[in-house]
Amino acid sequence: MEFAHILDFYGVKWSYEPRSFPLRWDGDRILEMFTPDFYLPDLDLYVELTTLRQRLVTEKNRKLRQLRELYPDVNVKLLYKRDYHRLLAKYGYGPLVQGDIQTIDRVLIDAEQVQKRVGELGRQIALDYAGTRPVLVGVLKGVLCFMPDLMRQVSLPLSVEFMSISYFSGDGGGVKITKDLDGDITGQHVVMVEDIVDTGMTLNYLLNYLRTRNPASVRVCTLLDKRVRRLVDVPLDYVGLEIPDEFVVGYGLDYLEKYRNLSFIGVLNPQDNEETQRPTAEARGKRVSPVTSATSHQQLTPLAATFRPNPGRLLCQTASLLSYSTHWPELLGILHIVY
Repeated sequence: MEFAHILDFYGVKWSYEPRSFPLRWDGDRILEMFTPDFYLPDLDLYVELTTLRQRLVTEKNRKLRQLRELYPDVNVKLLYKRDYHRLLAKYGYGPLVQGDIQTIDRVLIDAEQVQKRVGELGRQIALDYAGTRPVLVGVLKGVLCFMPDLMRQVSLPLSVEFMSISYFSGDGGGVKITKDLDGDITGQHVVMVEDIVDTGMTLNYLLNYLRTRNPASVRVCTLLDKRVRRLVDVPLDYVGLEIPDEFVVGYGLDYLEKYRNLSFIGVLNPQDNEETQRPTAEARGKRVSPVTSATSHQQLTPLAATFRPNPGRLLCQTASLLSYSTHWPELLGILHIVY
């Protein structure tokens, strides 16, 4: 029931196997049915989990296709074994990868393309909010590189706020706001700025929270959209780039607090072919300890190793400092002065 614990953490209501859908009949007799594992009533979404072998997954896919044909209004999502274990690993139910990650496999989005899209997003926001003073709300810490570059491209008076939230630890508690907004956004036009959106559960929680603060409007700007992983269909108003289902780092995105200060978006290269593994009993219900590597975490491919951060990009380089500090107000004050 690890998936149920994750749903509980985000306050997503669920019920287990609440309904069976008949697929084949012989007169009045039902010959075959399909019963999804979970139903999320607030999202009107059924979720089916599978960790089966490929032969059995093929049979489940057949049933799922048949269900969609017979019940076109039913919204159902199938999480395959790889997707399910990735989701569990993300929330602390097992290691994310086997072995140590030592290199960047390849550059997915180079620095020039990143900056090009950031500029386009900023200019579009400026057009859409002409005549107003929008409030950009960034979610720490992944947004530390994207946020300053984006706001420099918005040629309007604006305000900047930061938030941070607790992450899943398996202790039975729910998500908590660990750093709230400093200012009042009542009647303000808010743009929530994210580095990446995948399942949508974190963003859905934050949007619901912001709406309780009575803003005039709330829109979402994300640099990266991993739509293939989506569970909650959250609206995205400004999207930099849609990416495939790969584990990416750089430009604020990290793996165990590494790689945030890369100027590009890269794909990690695990030593093993399997990107995830089945969660161990010991790992369930607690956060994963950082992987101990025999090599320096700075050991990257030659391309990554030659990267030298621009001294002017102080905000991006402070990501590692923030990861070890609890003095948020002081650090954010310094960043405010610099920018």
